Amino acid sequence: MTAITTTLVVGATGATGKHVVLQLLQRKQHVKAVVRSKQRLLDSLDEIVPNVSKEFADSLEIQEASLLDLSDEDLMELTSQCDATVSCLGHNINFQGIFGHPRRLVTDATKRLCNAIEANQSKEKEPTKCKFILMGTVGVPNPNGEDDKRTFGERFVLFLLRYFLPPHRDNEMAVAYIHGKANNPNLEWVIVRPTELTDGSASKYEMFSKPIDPLFGGDRSVTRANVAQSMVDMILTNTLWEEWKFKMPTVYDLN
Repeated sequence: MTAITTTLVVGATGATGKHVVLQLLQRKQHVKAVVRSKQRLLDSLDEIVPNVSKEFADSLEIQEASLLDLSDEDLMELTSQCDATVSCLGHNINFQGIFGHPRRLVTDATKRLCNAIEANQSKEKEPTKCKFILMGTVGVPNPNGEDDKRTFGERFVLFLLRYFLPPHRDNEMAVAYIHGKANNPNLEWVIVRPTELTDGSASKYEMFSKPIDPLFGGDRSVTRANVAQSMVDMILTNTLWEEWKFKMPTVYDLN
């Protein structure tokens, strides 16, 4: 029988985040979520499975807030007693979301959440291990250099994205920050890098240590539900977590 865990999910109303919340609830886990609109989250869950928000109401704790507006003390309270934190934060795909503020949404949220977790651990005689999962993209290379070398054309496009598309730079900075947290053995992390995202239900998926398709024109994709499933599986399956912790797996639908 799977132990009951508590997971904090940020970006919970997003296209992938809502699946993370739903699948954790369906697997009888407790979930905390920080969202700007509680009703929007409840509605998004019910759009996937009708009336599911009422079914699992006792297992879902929702705080209405803008994450970066919360104080350090608020974030410590949020992450307290959590076994895992999942960040599915991203920028809205519109002009304001891409070029407006906050330009470092993912990076700043990642730093502040990790700081809150570590602040809580510093108060414990025997610090409790916490899992941190960051949703990235195959467009962000692994800082350890183990990804296959991209073609000249791919590297040129990524160069342009890095300097002219703030969300891409934000994702790279968040990954670089998390990748440097391996010095804390009690804060274990995984950066999940999905390939081209599609809508659809959860099914079978597979993970690799690096991208297996070209950046553009590949024939592989992954549903957002499967990305969520990979995260939930790692949270709840110790052997899977041990396999991927401190790594940056890529995720694909199983063809």
